[in-house]
Amino acid sequence: MKEAGYGLLLAFQFLTRLPVPVTCPWSPATSRWALRAYPLVGLVVGVLLAGTASLLESLLPPPLLALALLSLWVALSGGLHLDGLMDVADALGSNAPLARRWEIMKDPQVGSFGILALVFLLAWKGLMLWALLTAGAPLGVLVAVPALARFGAVGLLRLAPCARREGLAWRWRQHLGPCDLPLALLALVPLFWPLAGWPWLLVGLLPFLFGYERVMTRSFNGINGDIVGAAIEGGELWLLLIAWSWWSFVTG
Repeated sequence: MKEAGYGLLLAFQFLTRLPVPVTCPWSPATSRWALRAYPLVGLVVGVLLAGTASLLESLLPPPLLALALLSLWVALSGGLHLDGLMDVADALGSNAPLARRWEIMKDPQVGSFGILALVFLLAWKGLMLWALLTAGAPLGVLVAVPALARFGAVGLLRLAPCARREGLAWRWRQHLGPCDLPLALLALVPLFWPLAGWPWLLVGLLPFLFGYERVMTRSFNGINGDIVGAAIEGGELWLLLIAWSWWSFVTG
């Protein structure tokens, strides 16, 4: 079980800026457990968001509360996935040949398409949070969305082809086996308590993942770390849209 503990801490170190003052060894076993723990990391992020919303909802109006939650959301991940989103947007927006798109994605400088993608994604996420708060959606949605989006990242790493035999995605992918995706799904069981209808959100996430994988495979011949990071951000926004539609038009 030591490998499982190290894997969990490794997942927190990689996916968040939460302090983990432990040196975690990287090995096939710890990397597998880290990927299995991706949804658990999302659950913790979601619990922190929901707890903050519960504490501040009587003190702040919905627009300010939504902005506070969005700011915390970005701070918890350290902007890691947003960086991937900007890199992918710059590469796709260039309309350049494949080799040039890869060069653009590796360029540390951010271009205009990356900035536009960042601005619009944050604007949409902030507005969706505001809309969910106004619609009276349960705070369990804030727990489910980060967890499900990170499960989606595990799904991409397990099932989508890697574009190159290098980089973070390839390193994570090498040690994944057939049982790792079901084990990552098992980590979502705690969602039964705060949000009984979370399986419907998971079902709603699947078309996004399928379409995203098709576009990335066609555009880059597969996935890499930046593409997986962008999938987490896009998946979160997609899930917020689904949740808002449900609580506004079905249960509202």
